[in-house]
Amino acid sequence: MKIIVGLGNPGEKYAKTRHNTGEFYLTKLRNIWSEKDFTESKTALWLETKVEKNKVFLIFPTGFMNNSGESLKKTLAALKLKPKPADILVVHDDLDIELGRLKMSLARSSAGHRGVESVIKMLKTNKFWRLRIGIAPKKKPDGKKLIDFILKKFSPAEERILNKNLKKISAGLATWLTQPEKAMSEINSF
Repeated sequence: MKIIVGLGNPGEKYAKTRHNTGEFYLTKLRNIWSEKDFTESKTALWLETKVEKNKVFLIFPTGFMNNSGESLKKTLAALKLKPKPADILVVHDDLDIELGRLKMSLARSSAGHRGVESVIKMLKTNKFWRLRIGIAPKKKPDGKKLIDFILKKFSPAEERILNKNLKKISAGLATWLTQPEKAMSEINSF
């Protein structure tokens, strides 16, 4: 059993914003891997499916980004799931990576991403997988402009770039289910 977690903020206001890149791809994966819709619980939207005979849970914690770990913890408890950290992959936005680029990693620091910090705190380890989706602009804003930037919706051109990566991401994550190192090599060479 593997668990793929998409980070973001709940509600229509945040849909398709840069900070909700994890949720954006989780929804796309659901469309590819399952005909079922997400089940809504008090703490998450979740779905159990099979990908090439592998049981996979797709989870979008519906607490705000900075509390993603707490929402995830409650959801795992409610679903009676006790995964090893290495069986979890967190998909999230990354301001240090150029828009359209991807990086997969294992056991890395949060690099200041508060959603990831929250998951590390909840798991009491950083030994889980991450798929970091680049959202960086040419010139990185700072202060309030940074917050405005990450909470702004993707432009149609930016969304096309994200959609262009979908096939690579879905194939890479399908590989991750059984061969994580190979998936990391494939995704990072993209």
